[in-house]
Amino acid sequence: MVKSNASTVTQYLAELPDERRAEVEAVRDVILANLPDGYVEAMDWGLITYAVPLEVSGPTYNKKPLMYAALAAQKNYYAVYLTTVMEEFEESFRARWAETGKKLDMGKACVRFKRSSDLALDVIGDEVARLSVPEFLDWHDQNRAKGAARAR
Repeated sequence: MVKSNASTVTQYLAELPDERRAEVEAVRDVILANLPDGYVEAMDWGLITYAVPLEVSGPTYNKKPLMYAALAAQKNYYAVYLTTVMEEFEESFRARWAETGKKLDMGKACVRFKRSSDLALDVIGDEVARLSVPEFLDWHDQNRAKGAARAR
């Protein structure tokens, strides 16, 4: 599955074969157990997303809730997207992951994996728990301001 048209997380999970669903659910359980209050789980962009509702964040450039994390079953792998592993938090994330001895397959803010057992789930959980909604909104605003300044 590359992109799902499911409108609910339940539908998304039901679309997956049993083995793939089990892998996604293992990571989803860690995310939900560590997700600070105020974020909402939903389907967006064809992914399971964890986001700040628009009623809290205010308008966004794309008129969608501000995504904090996401999870997906891609065609040949799975991915967990952690928006905070960019900028000042990336070095800490990589260092904590290295301490586990597990191999990290990471793009900009995307950790790719073949099995949930490949992940340092405690590090994923810590990263998900990193910022409360108000802290994330502040972090997001600061990083947008930095990006706008760089663009000038």
